[in-house]
Amino acid sequence: MKTVLVVEDNQDNLELISIALRRSGYKVISAETGEMGVEITLRKRPYFVVMDIDLPGIDGFEATRRIRASKANGDIPIIAITSFAMRGDKEKIMAMGCNAYFEKPINPLTIVDDIEKIVQELEK
Repeated sequence: MKTVLVVEDNQDNLELISIALRRSGYKVISAETGEMGVEITLRKRPYFVVMDIDLPGIDGFEATRRIRASKANGDIPIIAITSFAMRGDKEKIMAMGCNAYFEKPINPLTIVDDIEKIVQELEK
């Protein structure tokens, strides 16, 4: 069973994505702040990270930057799931180092398949 990390401060959103991931066979660990997300990523080395952008403490931009800068996990897939949906947000999020971007609200029936396609493409 592969372990994945969900960095999300909203409990409803955390529960929704966690249930979808568990149903697909993943072990889910979570973090509610950007700092916790970075620390858990470096310590646990999850298969991929689902990253909210608007987080307390350091935001998802800074958390992603720190993960990308680390020697241990600079290439781990990071999937942004965020309510940032203004013109230019997707480009900014992708430029900061995320491998994919999904707008909230997500479709819990398809999100895991969408994430898996991206992760599998990165593994090639």
